[in-house]
Amino acid sequence: MKKYTVLFLMTAALIFSGCNNANPVSPASTAVTEESTAEVLTERTFPASKEYVKLTGRTAEENGIRWLIHSASKIEFKLKGTYASAVIRSDASINGEEEHLARIAVYVNGERTLDHIVRQEEETIELFSSEEEKEVEIAIIKLSEAAHSIVGIKEIQVTAASDIAPLPEKDRKIEFIGDSVTCGYGVDDEDPSHDFSTATEDAEKTYAYKTVEALNADYSVVAYSGYGIVSGYTADGTKEEAMLVPPVYEHLGKNNGSADHVLDLSAKWDFTEFVPDEIVINLGTNDATYTLHDAAKEAEFVSLYVDFLKTVRKDNPNARITASLGVMNDDLYPAVEEAVKQYIAETGDENISSLHFTPQDGSTGYAADGHPAEATHALAAKTLIDHLRQN
Repeated sequence: MKKYTVLFLMTAALIFSGCNNANPVSPASTAVTEESTAEVLTERTFPASKEYVKLTGRTAEENGIRWLIHSASKIEFKLKGTYASAVIRSDASINGEEEHLARIAVYVNGERTLDHIVRQEEETIELFSSEEEKEVEIAIIKLSEAAHSIVGIKEIQVTAASDIAPLPEKDRKIEFIGDSVTCGYGVDDEDPSHDFSTATEDAEKTYAYKTVEALNADYSVVAYSGYGIVSGYTADGTKEEAMLVPPVYEHLGKNNGSADHVLDLSAKWDFTEFVPDEIVINLGTNDATYTLHDAAKEAEFVSLYVDFLKTVRKDNPNARITASLGVMNDDLYPAVEEAVKQYIAETGDENISSLHFTPQDGSTGYAADGHPAEATHALAAKTLIDHLRQN
């Protein structure tokens, strides 16, 4: 009888305890709760859109692909995970000459981890990989210019517990309008006898990029090698009207045709997408091969420069404009100063200044085709940084 009594009492105690415990907790239920709240790494895919990445420079989306157009255009995002890759798309440049292929770089936490020439129509490149979960900032930047090729980002693939996120905007914004100097033409080739190649262009080694790094600014670059205000580069003094910046400034960009099947670069750029505090124009180097110290041609240059300044002001009503020249040669710098003077006289707009760069003399070396070496760009950047800080 005692045995049964004990069993009965134990059973009754358990039943009584269970019935009166409003929030029963067992080891098993605790484990489930912990597992349900833990971060779980999963494979995720994202578009290169504003929701997930920071966009820098003039980019455009077409058929779900984000196209990086101009020099130094890029995407940036934050990731907490173990892996990231991107599906990259090319334009038709891969069917043409080697020296026109797009060049890109990948950065992880500010360190360049990949320098890549785009040779395939579509490929997947690894951006980041780690055995342990880490928080990282990743960037894909286009090092070469728009005129020869553009590059697309079809999707970003990650292994993470949460969504990727864009990096924050910076307080200062600068737009650069220029030619080969601003593109970084040949900066990675220290032989001045060598010709052009996108493989030796690096927009991150230019005076423009060094300036924004020093000033901690966001930026946009609109630049084309060989282009000018009244004439593009000419070897015989004949006006080259097909290579002018003013007619294409308000468009997404201009290209030699390799981009035609993937993106309409003639579409108008939306100037609300990037509202600069400052604009730096560096044009006139190529025009000098046409004007050749001819007074009438220089007057034509001045007139067209004034017109372009009016266009730039219309599209960017509050930006401070700097009209600069001189890194490769300063033949037309007096004409640039005259254009600024006439612009102010005609418009009353004094939110503009001119800036003279010291022309290269070989003491800091030359890059391909006689273009500025990185050391020369660094000197020009110092000049520009001082100017922007004082104005």
